Amino acid sequence: MHFPTTRVLTVLELLQSRQQISGPELATRLEVDVRTVRRYIVMLQDLGIPVEAMRGRYGTYRLRPGFKLPPLMFTDDEALGLTLGLLAARKIGLLAAAPAVEGALAKIERVLPAALRERVRAVQETLTFDFTPADAAPSHDIVGTLCAAALQQRRVTLRYRAYGSAETERDLDPYGLVYRSGFWYVAGYCHLRDDLRTFRLDRIIQATIQNTMFTRPADFDCLAFVLRSISNTPNTWRVEVLLHTTLAEAQRIVPPAFATLDQDEHGVLMHCYVEHLDWMAYQLVNLCCPLHVRQPAELREELERLAARVAQLAECEE
Repeated sequence: MHFPTTRVLTVLELLQSRQQISGPELATRLEVDVRTVRRYIVMLQDLGIPVEAMRGRYGTYRLRPGFKLPPLMFTDDEALGLTLGLLAARKIGLLAAAPAVEGALAKIERVLPAALRERVRAVQETLTFDFTPADAAPSHDIVGTLCAAALQQRRVTLRYRAYGSAETERDLDPYGLVYRSGFWYVAGYCHLRDDLRTFRLDRIIQATIQNTMFTRPADFDCLAFVLRSISNTPNTWRVEVLLHTTLAEAQRIVPPAFATLDQDEHGVLMHCYVEHLDWMAYQLVNLCCPLHVRQPAELREELERLAARVAQLAECEE
């Protein structure tokens, strides 16, 4: 029977990096069924690698404690993937210190054959990422703590200082982390407010994992929740605009982080907070959609001023 070599080696890599791992998780990662995973395990055992099967509801596997293999060589795709990941981490401010990235890249280069090493260096020296770097990079300790707590579903205690507010201490059940447009966020259930909340990681002063466990809602969409939270963050002006279109079309033209959309008997109600109404007027015009401003009245005046400026530009002659 044929056993794909790369998948068997991937099983070995996962076993070396984890204390134990379940058969269903291995199947999901390898995109095969559980029976195929068992065949891969038998293949490794036949090669003399001490893989132990742990009995239980789902069944887990582990390498015999104390067993270590010498470092494996990277394939071309693996080396490229690691390099891209490290460069992206440096760009978005995931790691607090640049030497951490440089050290990891140096270690990768050291184990590569000459031809592959040149390809990796070419990527480092020629690739440019076009996305927003972190405006306020959080501590890598905070990122690591919250990721571990979310994975283990353990409550954390936060010391947090919101913009223009006093420092508070609160317990949080972290459901997941999101990076968007230069900022890191954690979403979860805040026990101080008894509700779901979003927190900026650069404003977290300290995070401590507790022993208390929690259950993450199975259908919770962390990214969608953070985007809704951003659009509902209080600011100078609260805006309500009725869009005369369908909900599907409104969702296509209005970014989730820009505003919240609700079905209305007359169309789609868009509401958000903004700091400057002149900026909001431009955004509404760019939607190219019939609309009615419900509030504030000052936004209607700003649209009239914008229309007058556009008309004036159209009448200009050389």
